[in-house]
Amino acid sequence: MQTFDLEQLRTLAAVIDAGSLTAAAPRVFLSQSSVSEQIRKLEERAGKSLLTRSKAGVAPTEAGTRLLAYARRILALSDEAFRDLHGESLQGELRLAVTDYFRPGDLTRLLGRLGESYPKVRLNVSILKSDALRAAYANGEFDVGLAMSITGAASAAEQGAKAPVVRRESLAWLGATGMRLARGEPLRLLALPDTCSLHQYTVSLLRRRRVPYVLAHVASGVAGLQSALAAGLGVACLNESAVCDGVVRLTAPHGLPALPRVAFQFLPSRRGETEFVTRAREMLATYLV
Repeated sequence: MQTFDLEQLRTLAAVIDAGSLTAAAPRVFLSQSSVSEQIRKLEERAGKSLLTRSKAGVAPTEAGTRLLAYARRILALSDEAFRDLHGESLQGELRLAVTDYFRPGDLTRLLGRLGESYPKVRLNVSILKSDALRAAYANGEFDVGLAMSITGAASAAEQGAKAPVVRRESLAWLGATGMRLARGEPLRLLALPDTCSLHQYTVSLLRRRRVPYVLAHVASGVAGLQSALAAGLGVACLNESAVCDGVVRLTAPHGLPALPRVAFQFLPSRRGETEFVTRAREMLATYLV
């Protein structure tokens, strides 16, 4: 009887999630050539091409998309069976807080994989600004927090000293497609409220570099900021993954200050934390590698 190999299915899921064979290799602890061989064997077994390849990376074919849906269910059941028989089942309620700057697509995939692998975990998810998130986490309002720190910011070392970094991104000046800054006019700045650490950092940077600006629009969240950017209302300082339809990096030279990178980090465990929360944080971190 013909069946699919679990490790080949796992490799397929990793490649599609990562967007390339090279990026998927460390996720499945294989070399790039081994990943390529796994996919080749899986395509032979499936009798169909599962991926389309381009300079931008890989994407699933129609058959690849269909098989991926089965693969996720098969892998989730396999993992659940293993954990159950080894007494490692994870169940309970997890209060998760995530910074508004974290990529929505990645958050969706993260929560989807968590639901598939740990169906007995009940999730309570809140999206907050990083400073508010840290304060709420310190007060015990959440079990796990994923926050953003600005590299080189005065409080970044204290905020993230013991927090494992799961992703780093560059900050960038963003605007609408085709936007050009008008010479001699103040920068029309778009930002989140002034309680946001990135707002505070951006304003401080512009003042230090003596860049004239006016606060043209304040959005309640990143999605609203992206809409304002796409509408051409002004310019914003955001992490590079905020680029979306109608929103691009400003074309150099734009005369604005260079920007640092940011780090997304799970906040460190608190004293007295339960084993369930510790394991849940470790599991979430592995999903974001």
